[in-house]
Amino acid sequence: MTRLPSPSYSITIRVEIENRVGMFSLIADAVSRAGGDLGAIDIVRVEKGKIIRDITVDARDERHEKVIVASIRDLNGVKVLRVMDRTFTAHEGGKIEIHNRVSIRDRDDLAKVYTPGVARICRDIYEHKEHAYRYTIKGNSVAIVTDGTAILGLGDLGPEAAMPVMEGKAMIFKEFAGIDAFPLALKTRDTDEIINTVKNISPVFGGINLEDISAPRCFEIETRLRKELDIPVIHDDQHGTAVVVLAALINVARLLKRDIKRLKVVVSGAGAAGSAVSKILSTYGVKDIIACDRHGAIYAGRRQDMNPYKRALAKITNPRKLKGGVSDAMSGADVFIGLSAPNVITPDDIKKMSKGPVIFTLANPEPEIAPEEALPLVRILATGRSDYPNQINNMLSFPGIFRGLLDARARGVNEEIKFAAAAAIAHVLKDDELHEDYIIPGAFDRKVVSAVAHAVAEAARDTGLAGK
Repeated sequence: MTRLPSPSYSITIRVEIENRVGMFSLIADAVSRAGGDLGAIDIVRVEKGKIIRDITVDARDERHEKVIVASIRDLNGVKVLRVMDRTFTAHEGGKIEIHNRVSIRDRDDLAKVYTPGVARICRDIYEHKEHAYRYTIKGNSVAIVTDGTAILGLGDLGPEAAMPVMEGKAMIFKEFAGIDAFPLALKTRDTDEIINTVKNISPVFGGINLEDISAPRCFEIETRLRKELDIPVIHDDQHGTAVVVLAALINVARLLKRDIKRLKVVVSGAGAAGSAVSKILSTYGVKDIIACDRHGAIYAGRRQDMNPYKRALAKITNPRKLKGGVSDAMSGADVFIGLSAPNVITPDDIKKMSKGPVIFTLANPEPEIAPEEALPLVRILATGRSDYPNQINNMLSFPGIFRGLLDARARGVNEEIKFAAAAAIAHVLKDDELHEDYIIPGAFDRKVVSAVAHAVAEAARDTGLAGK
């Protein structure tokens, strides 16, 4: 699959150009012939007989960046002075920082925010523990906890390499939901150590967002923390993904005028995201789900590569006990949801599905089938990518979910809360707005967080989880 140029591979090339007519058109032509996407063009300064310009170009990958630069270097009258990778530049010094909400301008301010005035607040919280939500950051803070063992589609890169992702997530929390989120990358992979660490830091936070922790350890960590803490714990790789997939499928059913519970669904992937999607669809009432891993369909009684979590999955999926690979499972299916690996399915597999098939190909960075191959064969296509319609993006779920949980001072999270979040996301789109290329709101639709937060807070209150 050929990637399109992307802002994630954006470079700024500083060039010195002979100041004569037609020189810049040569550069633009060179970028175009090299397959780059020309962006901003800025004059840095003008010298005698020369112009210094910064030229921004989107590329497909790092190798493509070098091809574009080489094509410019080959031009007579043009000298490349510097190449700046704009993604690396955006991360220099980290992407987040702390700001004071209250100013310290004089001794009076200091006496209130620190000693001696702060002692009064300490005594009040000692006597009324729940006041920590009112007088500290606890009421608006989330810990983003990882061990770096399952970073994006990159795998086990360790805690230090996980930090850019955690910082990015903290930015999204703040930008879209006004939540102060703190990245905590732990230098341990031991399940008990991770659980104990999170328990020990929990007094500071109103919620815990587990992130990029490999399966199956992530299941046990989340389950035990939910039992042992009085604040909500969500592994976003599981439930954030599951909520957005459910929201998209609710809208597919609305658009196609189908009963979502009667859809035949194949889920490729039985890791964190795949398992959570299968479970939420089953709990929501979808009866015919076949979950597949690298060895094929998961079914009750299968012996190869099974664990307690897959055995539990087998009990709620594959009612016909179908055996075989993903290709076999797709025969007659209405929906394929890919949360696994590149090139898992082929056009021939899609042709075996029911009329007007629905394909969610969500593996990152390379999907289960190239969108270009799938598009001519499907009724609806959704991806994890921003350069195609219907992006299934966790940004649609976690800011609003945690905003609602914090607002309700929720003590935990349950299925009703996740269903409420999914319905809220789905119904941001009105019936007359739904279209094959518009089954889910965009990641920057500001209505989403508010709708999800209100629905989640209400569900927390209705189900007895609200502490406020």
